[in-house]
Amino acid sequence: MADARLPVGWTLQQIRDVSGDHGAVVLDPDRPVKWVVPDGADEVMRPEIVLGFHGLCLVKSVDDGDWYMGSLYDDGSIG
Repeated sequence: MADARLPVGWTLQQIRDVSGDHGAVVLDPDRPVKWVVPDGADEVMRPEIVLGFHGLCLVKSVDDGDWYMGSLYDDGSIG
């Protein structure tokens, strides 16, 4: 988990306070992330930051810097 990162200027406690999820965690971005698109051409995303919220995740993409929400699966992948 040495590669886990927080958004610049944020602490984990601030994220927990703002989200209302006191179990929010910072996750290692070294995991498969798939962006599912309606036409079936799923894309693989390279995450820079991954925040976990009880089965849901916010992922910041290395490629475009945007944030995406997805589900955290039992195998550690996100979709």
